[in-house]
Amino acid sequence: MVAMSGPHVIRGSVSLPEAELMWRFSRSSGPGGQHVNTTDSQVELRFDLASTKALPEVWRARALERLAGRLADGVITVRASEHRSQWRNREAAAVRLAALLAEATAPPPRPRRPTRIPRGINERRLREKKQRAETKRGRTGRDWQ
Repeated sequence: MVAMSGPHVIRGSVSLPEAELMWRFSRSSGPGGQHVNTTDSQVELRFDLASTKALPEVWRARALERLAGRLADGVITVRASEHRSQWRNREAAAVRLAALLAEATAPPPRPRRPTRIPRGINERRLREKKQRAETKRGRTGRDWQ
């Protein structure tokens, strides 16, 4: 098996270990003429998230929780078949998996700190509402005849 173009970094110094990636190839559908009938260009990349040692424990737990709907027995699967070349599909699948794991292992956002609306802004809003109401009230058909 030929090595990929480089380690696919998830975040910081953590990257996808090539030894833990399981590749499967099959014939892809779509255009390609006679070439598509002979080449296994569709790529299915599987990564065992439940038993990996490549991710810190906190990241792994966070990813398992966030990706629970996509996991099958703790394994996440990514497919790529948009390119005609198996090599480019391999690259696309690895990049997609790295991006998915980066998003799933990201720390939760900081809680929103509630703020008060300044009095001046609220007063101006109410003043503009009254002005608008006066304008509309002046449009009644009583005085037009």
